[in-house]
Amino acid sequence: MRAYVLTGDADSPLELRQVPDPEPGPGEVAVRVLATSLNYRDLMIARSGRSGVVPLSDGAGEVIAVGAGVSSVQPGQLVCGCFFAHWPSGRITAAVHDGALGGAVDGMLAEVVVLPEHGVIPAPRGWTAEQASTLPCAALTAWNALVGGQPVRAGQTVVLLGTGGVSVFGLQLAKLLGARTVITSSSDEKLARMEPFGPDATVNYTAHERWSDVVLEETGGLGAELILEVGGAGTLAQSMRCVRHGGQIALIGILAGTSAKVNPGLLVSRSADLRGLYVGSREQFAEMNAAIDQHGLDPLIDEVFPFEDAAAAYRHLASQAHVGKVVISVGSR
Repeated sequence: MRAYVLTGDADSPLELRQVPDPEPGPGEVAVRVLATSLNYRDLMIARSGRSGVVPLSDGAGEVIAVGAGVSSVQPGQLVCGCFFAHWPSGRITAAVHDGALGGAVDGMLAEVVVLPEHGVIPAPRGWTAEQASTLPCAALTAWNALVGGQPVRAGQTVVLLGTGGVSVFGLQLAKLLGARTVITSSSDEKLARMEPFGPDATVNYTAHERWSDVVLEETGGLGAELILEVGGAGTLAQSMRCVRHGGQIALIGILAGTSAKVNPGLLVSRSADLRGLYVGSREQFAEMNAAIDQHGLDPLIDEVFPFEDAAAAYRHLASQAHVGKVVISVGSR
């Protein structure tokens, strides 16, 4: 079979190789990968100099064989890989963290992968492999942000920063939960692409550099109950300024930097929570898929690239021209 490995060269990070077909052992599942999707983390890893690892945390495919003792999935079933192959439920641990796919261990950018039984999960009913491949990181991160801390209730306000994968899924899932939503972007064109998902307000943060003022205006000066903070240091001060008393900021990403001066008194005076999170468990994945099965959701896929041109998918993600998810098609059923 074919698999990509990281070369350690930031300018040309991928090499397509012929490697032996893996076989599932006891408690393991072999999956013919049909589609994968990219996250900002994948760019960071490719640029880090890491080599010899199959990249990408996210993918979906068809079960082609199972090892002894496997009962939750069967050959022919469409499944997603879990970002953390060894986090069935509960709190995250250091051991769970070290098992993230496409980092220290091989990921999904291969024609066949073998994962532990609790490292795969059935895809939502009726979904294609391309759609299902978008779920393991971005969607689950958004779901964890919305329900894993203080669960969002109908009528509350959720702020989404930017129009990348986590934020777009956050918008869709927040609407599914009945929340009001405010989404930001530097591009009016990208904001226009959010209209089918029904945001209650949009903010161009180039035109309104102090976008927290718009959030406060939209909430009658009270602020938002939840902010999905994907910017990090560069945006955290504004998030702290417009979070509601008793609200929460889900700190997810560092797209706007890792170092900045912030005033922690803003959190103290508002009795607000700052909650760091990293994707989610298989149990949370199952809960999210159940909600999708019940209410329906159509993931926003910006572009699909062929397996042979995976490098182009990386370049497209790096360009920041995308809205939603960038997908690589690996095969067909």
